Amino acid sequence: MAEALPPIVDTETWQRHLDDLRAREKAATRELDAIAAQRRRLPMVEMPDYTLEGEQGPVSLADIFEDKTQLIVYNHMWFPGKTWQCPGCTGLTSQFTRLEFLDAYDARFVIVTQGPIDEALAYKHRVGNKMTWYSTANSPFGTDVGAPPGGGFAVNVFLRDGTTVYRTWHTNGRGTEQLTHTFALIDILPYGRQEEWQDSPEGWPQSPTYSRWPTSKQIAAHYA
Repeated sequence: MAEALPPIVDTETWQRHLDDLRAREKAATRELDAIAAQRRRLPMVEMPDYTLEGEQGPVSLADIFEDKTQLIVYNHMWFPGKTWQCPGCTGLTSQFTRLEFLDAYDARFVIVTQGPIDEALAYKHRVGNKMTWYSTANSPFGTDVGAPPGGGFAVNVFLRDGTTVYRTWHTNGRGTEQLTHTFALIDILPYGRQEEWQDSPEGWPQSPTYSRWPTSKQIAAHYA
């Protein structure tokens, strides 16, 4: 039996409360549309001709696009010598098992990490990750796009015009939540994420932040 329950009301009262919430949800959707429109109008900055390491060896940043003109890069945190890497990065990227839908949008989505390519590919296999991985261990690329050695994670987006690559967008921290479906599902549950920082009614189950997140080892057990 749950420790706390939402108030029980008649259908008419429930619908009235839902309608009030729906008005806010629609306003938020329109604001997200406006944000996306502003994002499409951002200027861009030209990038140097970086060389990264892929499964087949050295590869230029422009070649990572393959035949596409748009590229999303998830900069995966890396801790040298660790068997299990960042659980947040591992969990978020493990969700992307089917990325073919991006072909219709002339885009590609890959992982770049500071780890040496042989270690990165071994980790990819260990946790059952389905994405394509590259290493910036021997390149300043990660540092230049906000994900230096020992630093955090990030998402960067690039546009290619011929062999010239431009950086168009960047986010980190909670900005990366928009890429994942996990929080979207959890946030519509009555008890939400059940983390202490959230504004929840008194008596709602709450626990320390991240405590309900799976570890990288657990993710490997699920996917590998």
